[in-house]
Amino acid sequence: MSHYQKPPELYGGLRLHQNENTGGCSPRVTEALARLRADQVGFYPPYAAATDAVAMYLGVPPDRVTLTNGLDEGLMALSVAYLRAEIGGPVLEAIVPEPAFEIFRLDTEVAGGKLVQVMPKADFAFPLDEVLAAVTPNTRVVFLTNPNNPTGVSMPLGDIRAVARGVPAGAIVFVDEAYAEFADESFIPELDAFPNVVVGRTFSKAFGLAGLRIGCLVSAPATVDPIRRAVPVYSVSVAAVAAIQAALSDLDHMRGYLRQVTQSKALLYAACDRLGLTYWKSRSNFVLVCAGDRTDALVNGAFARGVYLRDRSTEPGCAGCLRITTGIVDHTRRAIAVMEEVLCAAR
Repeated sequence: MSHYQKPPELYGGLRLHQNENTGGCSPRVTEALARLRADQVGFYPPYAAATDAVAMYLGVPPDRVTLTNGLDEGLMALSVAYLRAEIGGPVLEAIVPEPAFEIFRLDTEVAGGKLVQVMPKADFAFPLDEVLAAVTPNTRVVFLTNPNNPTGVSMPLGDIRAVARGVPAGAIVFVDEAYAEFADESFIPELDAFPNVVVGRTFSKAFGLAGLRIGCLVSAPATVDPIRRAVPVYSVSVAAVAAIQAALSDLDHMRGYLRQVTQSKALLYAACDRLGLTYWKSRSNFVLVCAGDRTDALVNGAFARGVYLRDRSTEPGCAGCLRITTGIVDHTRRAIAVMEEVLCAAR
């Protein structure tokens, strides 16, 4: 029997704009939260058991795992650790192949680094030659995303290897794997051979823990140690510690969600074909759809009907595009019905 709920009216509408798991977390998570004792809440949380559970899931030694308050905290700590320039020294650079998670740009600015953007190809294939050409002696971080957000397109693991070999000594390559469960692919098994690569993972998407804020960084200890020093003490809550251990004890729940995502994407692809909308095959829990001059009408019309879609038309290479979360099948069916209604009404 499925534990997933019928389409929720969260915050006044069906949220298909943030790539969240709208089916929610495993029941084991809420049970674990309900069992938290007063003394556990009153004390700072221990991390060893949660770190061990994450390390076992990812197949790495525990000393390679750094828990963070959502992957966003890890990104900020990484930027502070590697992009702060010494007084009188050169401004350090971060390379961001576009389109990309906007936090890469924000964190680079906050840390005082220089943003170097690499513009996308028409088919969103990874621009390896252009990224390598952007590397300079001042490059300290290359931000990569696999699969990409907002396109859902994967990059070849060989391209990650090439970038890792092409950066100067002292630089790191960050691989954002927020959607790795959906792609069933990870660079983590290759970290032994590439100590200058840091992989970021989150438990917000596939595991439905976005509200509890838990993620991690995975890398060689010497590479991640400067980042750990920039992570606030006890930033991961006792609730998140309990939740991640419970979530990882129920992988069947997560796998059930992955099956729904696969079915939802197939439904949305077919709907886009019927409606004459362009899309890119996605390896994530969302699909980037190009509606051209119908984008505003589609996003606004869906919003008026209680379904939130994400306008990505201002992102490089994404003119006229919107992003639609494809998770729970009932939710996707509702979104498709709304899209059909809006586009038919706009004719």
